[in-house]
Amino acid sequence: MFRILFHTPEIPGNTGNAIRLAAVTGAELHLIEPLGFDLEDAKLRRAGLDYHDLAVLTVHPDLDAALSALEPDRLFAYTSEGTITYSDIQYRPGDVLLFGPESVGLPPEVKNHEAVTARVRLPMLPSRRSLNLASSASIVVYEAWRQQDFKGAQLSQPMMEGRS
Repeated sequence: MFRILFHTPEIPGNTGNAIRLAAVTGAELHLIEPLGFDLEDAKLRRAGLDYHDLAVLTVHPDLDAALSALEPDRLFAYTSEGTITYSDIQYRPGDVLLFGPESVGLPPEVKNHEAVTARVRLPMLPSRRSLNLASSASIVVYEAWRQQDFKGAQLSQPMMEGRS
């Protein structure tokens, strides 16, 4: 499955939402320190609901340690300065999806790291600075998973016309 990598996340609620995202999609969530919160933070626990035990979560001391542990074939850095759009990628299981901290995004040395396969953007209207971190990760993970025909998901029966 796909691996989500948050570089120095700052807001516990976003990481809590990403824990839920990882749990419901089978993605792994990796965090690079320093974190802007404690992993026992009530806001993180509340946003993650009861999914913490269902998610794969790993914390790494720095980017090099994360890359050493993950050994990615492909590492996509999501940034407003991306040169390709997230939906133009043919995702493969094992891809690493790298997102930066909420306040500033990925620092230049990270988004330009030699391990980065491509800098990728999510389209937004002009004059908008950024999209929420958890929302961005969700958009990308679901596109990647969709391309894999939602492998492993239990898809519900189609609804009958006229019923909700």
